[in-house]
Amino acid sequence: MAIEVRIPTILRTYTDGAKAVEGSGDTIAALLTDLETRHTGIRERIVDGANGDQLRRFVNVYLNDEDVRFLDGISTKLADGDSVTILPAVAGGSGRMPMPDVSATL
Repeated sequence: MAIEVRIPTILRTYTDGAKAVEGSGDTIAALLTDLETRHTGIRERIVDGANGDQLRRFVNVYLNDEDVRFLDGISTKLADGDSVTILPAVAGGSGRMPMPDVSATL
């Protein structure tokens, strides 16, 4: 079963710079275990918990554009030809940009 896994820039050091890699497994957990056999260290950057049984808080994983947290988490089932995207969560900023001072141009 071939699954395409898209890798974010921050994790490409584990995939020798590859933007996407192939893996196999019938669940997200099995896929991550499979990836670990060829890309040592990548799994621990994605999962957390005593048994590595949950996604890290600031890592998002999508199965065919669906957030797996709203499916079955790392127990989400996979099928041949699926696409998995790993994305780090992005945070920061105040949400508002300061208004420019236009008084000098009036």
